[in-house]
Amino acid sequence: MEHLLDKIKGTIYGQAVGDALGLGTEGMTDEDMAWKYPNGITHYSEIFQDRHRRRWKIGDWTDDTDMMLCIANAVIEDKGVNLTTIARNFKEWALDEPMGIGENTYKVLMISDYVDSPLEVSKKVWEMSCCQSAANGGLMRTSVVGLFPKAIEQCAADICRLTHYDPRCVGSCVLVSELIHALVYDKQCPSYHKMLELGRNYDDRIGEYIDLARNGDIRALELQDEDSVGYTLKTLAAGLWAYWHVKSFEEGLLEVVRAGGDADTNAAVACAILGAKYGFNAIPSEYTNGLIYKEQLDSVISGIYDIICK
Repeated sequence: MEHLLDKIKGTIYGQAVGDALGLGTEGMTDEDMAWKYPNGITHYSEIFQDRHRRRWKIGDWTDDTDMMLCIANAVIEDKGVNLTTIARNFKEWALDEPMGIGENTYKVLMISDYVDSPLEVSKKVWEMSCCQSAANGGLMRTSVVGLFPKAIEQCAADICRLTHYDPRCVGSCVLVSELIHALVYDKQCPSYHKMLELGRNYDDRIGEYIDLARNGDIRALELQDEDSVGYTLKTLAAGLWAYWHVKSFEEGLLEVVRAGGDADTNAAVACAILGAKYGFNAIPSEYTNGLIYKEQLDSVISGIYDIICK
């Protein structure tokens, strides 16, 4: 059971570490990073304190991990998955005026009857975008779903649809949650071909990004491209790229963070996967100890572990 706990902790802490360090390069291009981090960013203390980043304390995470905790705490409260409780937690969090909340998430959560009809509201907002909105706000928080003991695909899909209804978003969440689940519970991980098959069940466009992650270096993902920053399939590709190509948690963390673009979300997803793969003990302590609200992480780790073991 110690091995299982190490993987659970690795997933939760991995997400938070990637999110916290990724804030340092969020929205940056290579030119920005060359100026602000001439030696490359490595530690939270090095985060450039511009107008955007100084809103957070050093060692804090962003909305990505906030929303993951909303899911985790709802599951612990209900000792299972109740979409209404998760939707309520999302709504209460949004009403507290969090920093960094995504545009699509904000639109959905601010509708008055959201908690009563979350899926209907989410679908309507997506339809109002002409079915084009496919942001990574569902994917950024899905790591905890991979820790559930069963029904991963259905849970990942339903929880994603609470705010992000597009099938590309749903497929992204299913793929990452299924991968994390296999890594944590020592099951056979989905192969490249299985990922393609699973992705096609949701949207044919997913396969292109699985291929990019499998076959290219991280620059091939063009994570800084202005027209696709925040796109769920770009973040999926960043996570899968790290899973397939790096040899340690720290290597993956720094590679994804230093790639810029939507770095906090890309690194949150990639490092949740790497935390599930390598475990908590493989994460350098400077990153885990540097998180200023880690007691929140420890609380949900304990709660989820208790549910799993009963």
